[in-house]
Amino acid sequence: MTKKVAIIGAGVIGASTAYFLSKEESINLTIYDEGTGQGTSAAAGIISPWLSRRRNKKWYHMVKEGAAFYPTFLSEVMEGEEIPSSVYKQVGTLLFKKKEEYIHEMFTIGKKRKVDAPEIGDLAILSPEEIREKMPLYTGANSAVWASGGARVDGGRLVDLLLSKAQANGAHVVRQHVTFEKNTDSNDSTYIVKTKQSSKQFDSVILSASAWLPDLLMPMNYAVDIRPQKGQLVELQLTNWVTDDWPVIMPEGESDIIPFENGKIIIGATHENEKGFNLTIDKDMLNNMVLEGTTQFSNELHQAEISTYRSGTRAYTSDFAPFFGEVPDLPNVFAASGFGSTGLTAGPLVGQCLAQMVTSEPTTLPVEDYPIEDYIKKVN
Repeated sequence: MTKKVAIIGAGVIGASTAYFLSKEESINLTIYDEGTGQGTSAAAGIISPWLSRRRNKKWYHMVKEGAAFYPTFLSEVMEGEEIPSSVYKQVGTLLFKKKEEYIHEMFTIGKKRKVDAPEIGDLAILSPEEIREKMPLYTGANSAVWASGGARVDGGRLVDLLLSKAQANGAHVVRQHVTFEKNTDSNDSTYIVKTKQSSKQFDSVILSASAWLPDLLMPMNYAVDIRPQKGQLVELQLTNWVTDDWPVIMPEGESDIIPFENGKIIIGATHENEKGFNLTIDKDMLNNMVLEGTTQFSNELHQAEISTYRSGTRAYTSDFAPFFGEVPDLPNVFAASGFGSTGLTAGPLVGQCLAQMVTSEPTTLPVEDYPIEDYIKKVN
Protein backbone atom coordinates (compact mmCIF):
# COMPACT_ATOMS: atom_id res chain seq x y z
CA MET A 1 0.00 0.00 0.00
CA THR A 2 1.37 3.43 -0.98
CA LYS A 3 1.82 6.01 1.77
CA LYS A 4 1.55 9.67 0.79
CA VAL A 5 4.14 11.78 2.62
CA ALA A 6 4.72 15.54 2.56
CA ILE A 7 7.88 17.35 3.67
CA ILE A 8 7.45 21.04 4.42
CA GLY A 9 10.82 22.80 4.40
CA ALA A 10 13.78 21.65 2.35
CA GLY A 11 16.84 22.85 4.21
CA VAL A 12 19.50 20.29 5.00
CA ILE A 13 17.22 18.32 7.37
CA GLY A 14 14.23 18.31 5.03
CA ALA A 15 16.35 17.53 1.96
CA SER A 16 18.13 14.69 3.79
CA THR A 17 14.79 13.26 4.93
CA ALA A 18 13.56 13.53 1.35
CA TYR A 19 16.56 11.64 0.02
CA PHE A 20 16.01 8.73 2.41
CA LEU A 21 12.23 8.54 1.90
CA SER A 22 12.52 8.82 -1.87
CA LYS A 23 14.26 5.45 -1.90
CA GLU A 24 11.21 3.77 -0.36
CA GLU A 25 9.08 2.27 -3.14
CA SER A 26 5.98 2.33 -0.93
CA ILE A 27 6.13 6.11 -0.41
CA ASN A 28 4.73 8.81 -2.68
CA LEU A 29 6.73 11.89 -1.68
CA THR A 30 6.05 15.61 -2.17
CA ILE A 31 8.50 18.25 -0.94
CA TYR A 32 7.29 21.81 -0.32
CA ASP A 33 9.72 24.69 0.03
CA GLU A 34 9.04 28.33 -0.75
CA GLY A 35 12.78 29.05 -0.73
CA THR A 36 12.70 32.44 1.00
CA GLY A 37 15.32 33.10 3.66
CA GLN A 38 16.39 29.49 4.14
CA GLY A 39 19.44 29.38 6.39
CA THR A 40 20.96 26.34 4.70
CA SER A 41 21.06 27.90 1.25
CA ALA A 42 22.99 30.88 2.62
CA ALA A 43 25.35 28.79 4.72
CA ALA A 44 28.86 27.51 4.32
CA GLY A 45 29.48 25.26 7.26
CA ILE A 46 32.25 23.73 9.30
CA ILE A 47 32.02 20.06 10.27
CA SER A 48 34.23 20.05 13.35
CA PRO A 49 32.15 19.63 16.53
CA TRP A 50 34.81 18.02 18.70
CA LEU A 51 36.65 21.16 19.83
CA SER A 52 33.72 22.77 21.62
CA ARG A 53 33.41 23.75 25.27
CA ARG A 54 29.63 23.43 25.16
CA ARG A 55 28.59 21.11 27.99
CA ASN A 56 25.31 19.71 26.68
CA LYS A 57 26.24 16.04 26.33
CA LYS A 58 23.17 15.11 24.29
CA TRP A 59 23.86 17.94 21.86
CA TYR A 60 27.47 16.83 21.58
CA HIS A 61 26.47 13.23 20.92
CA MET A 62 24.21 14.42 18.09
CA VAL A 63 26.84 16.55 16.36
CA LYS A 64 29.62 14.02 16.95
CA GLU A 65 27.56 11.29 15.32
CA GLY A 66 26.46 13.74 12.63
CA ALA A 67 30.07 14.52 11.71
CA ALA A 68 30.97 10.82 11.60
CA PHE A 69 27.93 10.14 9.42
CA TYR A 70 28.83 12.57 6.62
CA PRO A 71 31.37 10.55 4.59
CA THR A 72 29.25 7.38 4.63
CA PHE A 73 26.09 9.34 3.86
CA LEU A 74 27.54 11.21 0.90
CA SER A 75 29.20 8.08 -0.47
CA GLU A 76 25.76 6.47 -0.50
CA VAL A 77 24.19 9.54 -2.11
CA MET A 78 26.86 9.55 -4.85
CA GLU A 79 26.40 5.80 -5.45
CA GLY A 80 30.11 5.08 -5.53
CA GLU A 81 31.13 8.17 -7.50
CA GLU A 82 33.48 10.74 -6.03
CA ILE A 83 31.92 13.17 -3.55
CA PRO A 84 31.96 16.65 -5.16
CA SER A 85 34.54 18.73 -3.32
CA SER A 86 32.37 21.79 -3.98
CA VAL A 87 29.80 20.19 -1.66
CA TYR A 88 31.93 18.56 1.05
CA LYS A 89 35.60 17.97 1.69
CA GLN A 90 37.74 17.01 4.66
CA VAL A 91 40.41 19.70 4.75
CA GLY A 92 41.15 19.86 8.47
CA THR A 93 40.39 22.55 11.05
CA LEU A 94 42.61 25.15 12.72
CA LEU A 95 41.16 26.38 16.02
CA PHE A 96 42.55 29.63 17.42
CA LYS A 97 42.19 31.09 20.89
CA LYS A 98 43.36 34.47 22.16
CA LYS A 99 44.92 32.97 25.27
CA GLU A 100 47.63 30.34 24.94
CA GLU A 101 46.30 28.35 27.89
CA TYR A 102 42.98 27.89 26.08
CA ILE A 103 44.82 26.33 23.14
CA HIS A 104 46.23 23.67 25.44
CA GLU A 105 42.84 23.23 27.13
CA MET A 106 41.13 22.57 23.79
CA PHE A 107 43.91 20.23 22.73
CA THR A 108 43.36 18.21 25.94
CA ILE A 109 39.59 18.15 25.31
CA GLY A 110 40.24 16.95 21.77
CA LYS A 111 42.49 14.11 22.90
CA LYS A 112 39.86 12.90 25.39
CA ARG A 113 37.09 13.03 22.78
CA LYS A 114 39.16 11.24 20.17
CA VAL A 115 38.75 8.03 22.17
CA ASP A 116 35.07 7.90 21.15
CA ALA A 117 35.47 9.92 17.96
CA PRO A 118 38.44 8.65 15.94
CA GLU A 119 37.10 10.62 12.96
CA ILE A 120 38.65 13.71 14.56
CA GLY A 121 41.85 12.53 12.89
CA ASP A 122 45.31 13.77 13.78
CA LEU A 123 45.51 16.27 16.63
CA ALA A 124 48.35 18.69 17.23
CA ILE A 125 49.21 22.18 18.38
CA LEU A 126 50.78 23.86 15.37
CA SER A 127 53.28 26.74 15.46
CA PRO A 128 52.82 29.75 13.17
CA GLU A 129 55.36 28.26 10.77
CA GLU A 130 53.49 24.94 10.65
CA ILE A 131 50.20 26.79 10.11
CA ARG A 132 51.69 28.58 7.10
CA GLU A 133 52.47 25.21 5.53
CA LYS A 134 48.73 24.54 5.46
CA MET A 135 47.49 28.13 5.05
CA PRO A 136 50.17 30.06 3.12
CA LEU A 137 48.54 33.46 3.65
CA TYR A 138 48.76 33.26 7.45
CA THR A 139 50.79 36.17 8.83
CA GLY A 140 49.81 35.87 12.51
CA ALA A 141 52.00 34.88 15.44
CA ASN A 142 49.62 32.58 17.33
CA SER A 143 49.53 28.80 17.55
CA ALA A 144 46.40 26.77 16.80
CA VAL A 145 44.89 23.34 17.47
CA TRP A 146 44.89 21.21 14.33
CA ALA A 147 42.28 18.49 13.72
CA SER A 148 42.78 16.75 10.38
CA GLY A 149 39.24 15.28 10.33
CA GLY A 150 37.53 18.66 10.11
CA ALA A 151 35.57 19.36 6.95
CA ARG A 152 33.74 22.10 5.10
CA VAL A 153 30.32 21.89 3.49
CA ASP A 154 28.39 24.21 1.20
CA GLY A 155 24.81 24.07 2.47
CA GLY A 156 23.14 25.26 -0.71
CA ARG A 157 25.02 22.82 -2.93
CA LEU A 158 24.30 19.97 -0.51
CA VAL A 159 20.57 20.69 -0.57
CA ASP A 160 20.56 20.91 -4.36
CA LEU A 161 22.35 17.56 -4.59
CA LEU A 162 19.94 15.81 -2.22
CA LEU A 163 16.83 17.21 -3.87
CA SER A 164 18.08 16.23 -7.31
CA LYS A 165 18.60 12.66 -6.09
CA ALA A 166 15.14 12.62 -4.48
CA GLN A 167 13.55 13.86 -7.70
CA ALA A 168 15.45 11.25 -9.70
CA ASN A 169 13.83 8.70 -7.37
CA GLY A 170 10.36 10.06 -8.16
CA ALA A 171 9.78 12.75 -5.51
CA HIS A 172 7.98 15.96 -6.48
CA VAL A 173 9.22 19.43 -5.43
CA VAL A 174 6.73 22.29 -5.08
CA ARG A 175 8.15 25.82 -4.70
CA GLN A 176 5.17 27.51 -3.06
CA HIS A 177 4.05 28.76 0.33
CA VAL A 178 1.88 26.20 2.13
CA THR A 179 -0.39 25.66 5.11
CA PHE A 180 -1.43 22.34 6.58
CA GLU A 181 -4.30 21.11 8.70
CA LYS A 182 -6.04 17.98 9.91
CA ASN A 183 -8.38 16.31 7.47
CA THR A 184 -11.68 16.65 9.30
CA ASP A 185 -13.55 14.75 6.58
CA SER A 186 -11.78 11.50 7.41
CA ASN A 187 -11.85 9.20 10.42
CA ASP A 188 -8.18 8.42 9.83
CA SER A 189 -5.30 10.66 10.94
CA THR A 190 -4.66 12.26 7.57
CA TYR A 191 -3.67 15.83 6.74
CA ILE A 192 -4.28 18.44 4.06
CA VAL A 193 -1.45 20.55 2.63
CA LYS A 194 -2.63 23.61 0.74
CA THR A 195 -1.04 26.01 -1.72
CA LYS A 196 -2.83 28.75 -3.63
CA GLN A 197 -3.30 26.34 -6.52
CA SER A 198 -3.84 22.97 -4.87
CA SER A 199 -5.00 20.99 -1.85
CA LYS A 200 -3.58 17.51 -1.30
CA GLN A 201 -4.14 14.81 1.31
CA PHE A 202 -1.23 13.05 3.04
CA ASP A 203 -0.86 10.17 5.47
CA SER A 204 2.21 11.66 7.10
CA VAL A 205 3.80 15.13 7.21
CA ILE A 206 7.36 16.15 8.16
CA LEU A 207 7.73 19.74 9.36
CA SER A 208 11.34 20.77 8.76
CA ALA A 209 10.66 24.46 8.25
CA SER A 210 13.28 25.75 10.72
CA ALA A 211 12.26 29.13 12.21
CA TRP A 212 8.96 29.03 10.29
CA LEU A 213 7.71 26.05 12.31
CA PRO A 214 5.51 28.25 14.58
CA ASP A 215 3.73 29.61 11.50
CA LEU A 216 2.71 26.08 10.54
CA LEU A 217 1.55 24.97 13.99
CA MET A 218 0.07 28.09 15.63
CA PRO A 219 -3.14 27.93 13.52
CA MET A 220 -3.68 24.50 15.09
CA ASN A 221 -3.36 26.01 18.60
CA TYR A 222 0.22 25.10 19.37
CA ALA A 223 2.79 27.16 21.25
CA VAL A 224 6.22 26.62 19.70
CA ASP A 225 9.44 27.57 21.47
CA ILE A 226 11.36 28.70 18.38
CA ARG A 227 12.84 32.07 17.51
CA PRO A 228 14.57 33.24 14.33
CA GLN A 229 18.19 34.33 14.24
CA LYS A 230 19.70 36.22 11.32
CA GLY A 231 22.99 35.03 9.87
CA GLN A 232 25.03 37.00 7.34
CA LEU A 233 28.31 36.14 5.68
CA VAL A 234 30.69 37.43 3.03
CA GLU A 235 32.25 35.67 0.06
CA LEU A 236 35.73 36.84 -0.94
CA GLN A 237 37.60 36.08 -4.15
CA LEU A 238 41.34 35.48 -4.13
CA THR A 239 43.41 35.43 -7.30
CA ASN A 240 46.58 33.49 -8.04
CA TRP A 241 46.11 31.06 -5.16
CA VAL A 242 45.10 27.39 -5.21
CA THR A 243 42.76 27.22 -2.22
CA ASP A 244 41.21 23.77 -2.79
CA ASP A 245 42.90 22.08 0.19
CA TRP A 246 43.26 24.98 2.60
CA PRO A 247 41.89 24.17 6.07
CA VAL A 248 38.99 25.84 7.82
CA ILE A 249 40.01 28.50 10.34
CA MET A 250 37.97 28.90 13.53
CA PRO A 251 38.96 32.00 15.51
CA GLU A 252 37.15 33.30 18.57
CA GLY A 253 34.10 35.27 17.51
CA GLU A 254 31.98 35.03 14.38
CA SER A 255 34.62 35.45 11.66
CA ASP A 256 35.23 31.84 10.66
CA ILE A 257 37.29 31.55 7.47
CA ILE A 258 36.19 28.78 5.12
CA PRO A 259 38.20 28.31 1.92
CA PHE A 260 36.66 26.60 -1.13
CA GLU A 261 37.97 25.88 -4.62
CA ASN A 262 39.08 28.49 -7.13
CA GLY A 263 39.97 31.16 -4.61
CA LYS A 264 36.53 31.40 -2.96
CA ILE A 265 36.76 32.26 0.75
CA ILE A 266 33.72 32.53 3.05
CA ILE A 267 33.88 34.76 6.14
CA GLY A 268 31.21 34.47 8.84
CA ALA A 269 28.53 34.10 9.83
CA THR A 270 26.89 36.57 12.19
CA HIS A 271 24.48 35.58 14.97
CA GLU A 272 21.86 38.34 15.15
CA ASN A 273 18.88 38.08 17.49
CA GLU A 274 15.75 40.26 17.56
CA LYS A 275 15.86 40.76 13.78
CA GLY A 276 12.87 38.57 12.97
CA PHE A 277 12.95 37.41 9.36
CA ASN A 278 14.70 40.50 8.04
CA LEU A 279 17.17 39.39 5.36
CA THR A 280 18.51 42.85 4.51
CA ILE A 281 22.27 42.79 3.99
CA ASP A 282 24.18 45.06 6.40
CA LYS A 283 27.33 45.74 4.39
CA ASP A 284 28.91 47.95 7.04
CA MET A 285 28.57 45.20 9.65
CA LEU A 286 29.91 42.57 7.29
CA ASN A 287 32.81 44.71 6.12
CA ASN A 288 33.78 45.22 9.77
CA MET A 289 33.50 41.44 10.30
CA VAL A 290 35.86 40.85 7.39
CA LEU A 291 38.25 43.45 8.81
CA GLU A 292 38.18 41.83 12.24
CA GLY A 293 38.41 38.30 10.91
CA THR A 294 41.20 38.75 8.38
CA THR A 295 43.66 41.34 9.67
CA GLN A 296 44.91 39.06 12.43
CA PHE A 297 45.46 36.24 9.93
CA SER A 298 46.42 37.68 6.56
CA ASN A 299 46.94 41.10 5.01
CA GLU A 300 46.31 39.68 1.54
CA LEU A 301 43.05 38.10 2.63
CA HIS A 302 41.97 41.42 4.09
CA GLN A 303 42.57 43.07 0.72
CA ALA A 304 40.70 40.42 -1.29
CA GLU A 305 37.73 41.40 -3.41
CA ILE A 306 34.26 40.92 -1.90
CA SER A 307 32.31 39.00 -4.53
CA THR A 308 28.95 38.63 -2.77
CA TYR A 309 27.03 38.80 0.50
CA ARG A 310 24.58 36.21 1.85
CA SER A 311 21.82 36.32 4.45
CA GLY A 312 19.61 33.61 5.95
CA THR A 313 17.56 32.67 9.02
CA ARG A 314 18.38 30.04 11.63
CA ALA A 315 16.11 28.59 14.32
CA TYR A 316 16.86 28.50 18.05
CA THR A 317 14.98 27.37 21.16
CA SER A 318 15.05 29.32 24.42
CA ASP A 319 17.68 26.96 25.88
CA PHE A 320 19.57 26.50 22.58
CA ALA A 321 18.80 22.76 22.50
CA PRO A 322 17.50 21.10 19.30
CA PHE A 323 14.55 18.71 19.14
CA PHE A 324 12.86 16.27 16.81
CA GLY A 325 10.06 13.72 17.02
CA GLU A 326 6.32 13.23 16.60
CA VAL A 327 4.28 16.35 17.29
CA PRO A 328 2.10 15.88 20.42
CA ASP A 329 -1.50 14.99 19.54
CA LEU A 330 -0.76 14.89 15.80
CA PRO A 331 -0.18 11.24 14.87
CA ASN A 332 2.19 10.79 11.92
CA VAL A 333 3.29 14.43 11.95
CA PHE A 334 6.99 14.79 12.73
CA ALA A 335 9.04 17.93 13.28
CA ALA A 336 12.63 19.00 13.85
CA SER A 337 13.98 22.45 14.70
CA GLY A 338 16.22 24.48 17.00
CA PHE A 339 19.53 23.41 15.49
CA GLY A 340 20.94 26.89 14.96
CA SER A 341 24.34 26.97 13.31
CA THR A 342 24.93 23.25 13.95
CA GLY A 343 22.13 22.24 11.59
CA LEU A 344 24.58 21.53 8.78
CA THR A 345 26.54 19.15 11.01
CA ALA A 346 23.55 17.25 12.41
CA GLY A 347 21.17 17.64 9.46
CA PRO A 348 21.77 14.48 7.43
CA LEU A 349 21.68 12.23 10.50
CA VAL A 350 18.52 13.87 11.86
CA GLY A 351 16.99 13.54 8.39
CA GLN A 352 17.70 9.82 8.53
CA CYS A 353 15.99 9.64 11.94
CA LEU A 354 12.87 11.43 10.66
CA ALA A 355 12.70 9.04 7.72
CA GLN A 356 13.05 6.12 10.13
CA MET A 357 10.15 7.43 12.20
CA VAL A 358 7.94 7.68 9.12
CA THR A 359 8.74 4.08 8.18
CA SER A 360 8.38 2.88 11.81
CA GLU A 361 12.03 1.84 12.15
CA PRO A 362 14.27 2.32 15.21
CA THR A 363 16.00 5.69 15.04
CA THR A 364 19.78 6.07 14.91
CA LEU A 365 19.65 8.80 17.57
CA PRO A 366 17.59 8.28 20.76
CA VAL A 367 14.47 10.42 20.29
CA GLU A 368 13.99 10.75 24.04
CA ASP A 369 17.22 12.77 24.28
CA TYR A 370 15.74 15.55 22.11
CA PRO A 371 12.16 15.76 23.47
CA ILE A 372 9.83 17.61 21.13
CA GLU A 373 7.17 17.92 23.84
CA ASP A 374 9.40 20.37 25.74
CA TYR A 375 9.17 22.85 22.86
CA ILE A 376 5.84 22.21 21.14
CA LYS A 377 2.80 22.31 23.39
CA LYS A 378 -0.91 22.21 22.68
CA VAL A 379 -2.74 25.33 23.87
CA ASN A 380 -6.29 24.81 25.14
